[in-house]
Amino acid sequence: MSLPEIDKVLFFFINLDLRNSFFDVFMPFLTKRSYFFFLPLFVWLIYKDKKKALTVFAIAFSALLLSDWTANMLKHYFERLRPCNELAGVRMLVGCGGSFSMPSSHAVNAFAFTTPFLIMIKSRVRYMFLIIAVLVGFSRVYVGVHYPSDVLAGTLLGCILAICMIGFFQWSSKRFQEKPYTTTLFIFLLAVSLFRIYYILNSPIDLSPDEAHYWEWSRRLDLSYYSKGPMIAYLIYIGASIFGDTVFGVRIMAVVFSLLSSVFLFMLGKKLFNEKTGLFSAMLIQLIPLFSTYGILFTIDSPFIFFWILSLYLFWKALSSDSSSLITRPSSLIYWILLGVSIGLGLLTKYTMAFFYICALFFFLFSKEYRNILRTKGPYIGFIVSLIIFSPVILWNAGHDWVTIRHTAGQAHAAEGFRISIKSLTEFLGSQLGVITPLLFILIAGSIWKLRKKREGMFLFWFSIPIITFFILKSLQAKVQANWAMPGYITGVIAFSAFYLKEWNPVRTWRTIVISAAVLLALSVTAAAHYPSALNFPVRLNPAARLYGWKDLGTEVSKVYEEMSSRGPVFIFSDKYQVASELAFYVKGLPVTYCINLDRRMNQYDLWPGFQNLIHYDAIFVRTGDASIPDIVAEAFHKVEKKVITVYTKKRVKIRDFTLFLCYNFKGMEERKPGTY
Repeated sequence: MSLPEIDKVLFFFINLDLRNSFFDVFMPFLTKRSYFFFLPLFVWLIYKDKKKALTVFAIAFSALLLSDWTANMLKHYFERLRPCNELAGVRMLVGCGGSFSMPSSHAVNAFAFTTPFLIMIKSRVRYMFLIIAVLVGFSRVYVGVHYPSDVLAGTLLGCILAICMIGFFQWSSKRFQEKPYTTTLFIFLLAVSLFRIYYILNSPIDLSPDEAHYWEWSRRLDLSYYSKGPMIAYLIYIGASIFGDTVFGVRIMAVVFSLLSSVFLFMLGKKLFNEKTGLFSAMLIQLIPLFSTYGILFTIDSPFIFFWILSLYLFWKALSSDSSSLITRPSSLIYWILLGVSIGLGLLTKYTMAFFYICALFFFLFSKEYRNILRTKGPYIGFIVSLIIFSPVILWNAGHDWVTIRHTAGQAHAAEGFRISIKSLTEFLGSQLGVITPLLFILIAGSIWKLRKKREGMFLFWFSIPIITFFILKSLQAKVQANWAMPGYITGVIAFSAFYLKEWNPVRTWRTIVISAAVLLALSVTAAAHYPSALNFPVRLNPAARLYGWKDLGTEVSKVYEEMSSRGPVFIFSDKYQVASELAFYVKGLPVTYCINLDRRMNQYDLWPGFQNLIHYDAIFVRTGDASIPDIVAEAFHKVEKKVITVYTKKRVKIRDFTLFLCYNFKGMEERKPGTY
């Protein structure tokens, strides 16, 4: 008898032959509510030894989280059908479930949670944990949803993961005695990064339009692009080359750069003040909504934050090496060169990196201690190196009519001239309170001001206030996006950590309460931003709503695309680059898409070949909302059919409408040049 046959025989023996009235009531309850049986045991252990029980619980709970994630991934890898979906005559006592069968998540989780208690607790009550875990595994077969081999595999996996977690705890505990700050940072960043990987793999949010558009760039690598430098395209290309053209392939670099940002912020805080300041800074930046967002969404701000922090660190290292002499030593010159490389890479990522030059100049001019460094060659060598790194963007623009400068001037509303807009000022200030959170915003500003007269504080001040002040003044003239002032808050995080958290006192004082409230509020907003559906925001008030529905749109367009393609070649286009980019990513087969110009401003699609030569092709034209087809598009085809589709959240709440125009036999169309940038 083969192993699969033995598995089926054992399954039916447990599911049918062992049935009795007691098990018919007890097993379904146990399989759904096993925590009712673990809870009294845990309470008893707390009563006996609170510290030991809480420690083991923390290890057990961490093992449970890891095991649940691992089991879910393995289910999709093996794709084994459940017996209730595969065999006839199965006696079902609970719902069959929609996931796969191997391994049993209940068994994995039960034994991952139980094993730490079994190994680390010496009381006889540990055997009760084991008995409950065994019964949970048995119940999954009895109620008809898993094979015995699923449970055995889950048991083994849960035990292995729990033992690994115990080993990690013991290693980190020993290391903490020697290096408490770096150990804490390592564990914190590991936990945050694993959560983000889990979130990316299991989150309902789709690629944002910007992410999809940058992914489009990565399919056409170039020296630069219409609105941004090439760094984001190169990084997405690397991620997609390793992990495929998937959401994870696009976003994994966000996790990597967020982690590296905290590492170098720790090093900078340690260099400026001490390890405690560095640790608090590195952890706090992961909790602030403005920065935590870019640990998951991979836009230009993710690597930009890293290059800004890296440049701050290298700048301070160069200053520390150069401050005592007008002669630039070789060791110092290396830091200036590395600084130039870092700034140059930052410029290839986001042009706001140019503020680093301005902030550094202000710092030199207002610092008597470091002013003489301007008389050395180091800063100028670093400046030249940064321009050399940035030169591909200059060369590309020279060959493309300087479109980036035109676009940037348009973004800055330069053509509008000077005007006063109280509305845009109010919106910008309100956005800063939202992305930083009000209490933290006030405390960061206060700490920068309090520390400004000290040497390190002056460094933090001049790399913060000029940027924030500029965008406040700019918002008086025109709209400023919430994330534009972001680099100004990075040194603010260090200032806050140095001034308020350095001498942290757990005693409940007003100072402690306010600081705790500021950090907890930031953490709460960040948590809500990750799971906005838990707060039941209406779609129009949900900031994540623009990230929903794109995959569903791609699925619907894929059906139409496959049907039309059976009759001849088809191309896909839209009148918005956001829609065209999302379709390129989510339509099956990753087709080339196009963006038609209907009196809109220029975008990257206008620099790529259009569809004007695809004569006699059929096409799918996609617009947002319940829209009509422009005359110029309708006249370019022999026949057009309209189809409106609606995308919903998982709770069946309407997100938005899209209109699909099924266009047949393209006759040709005159290419229209954009009038604005």
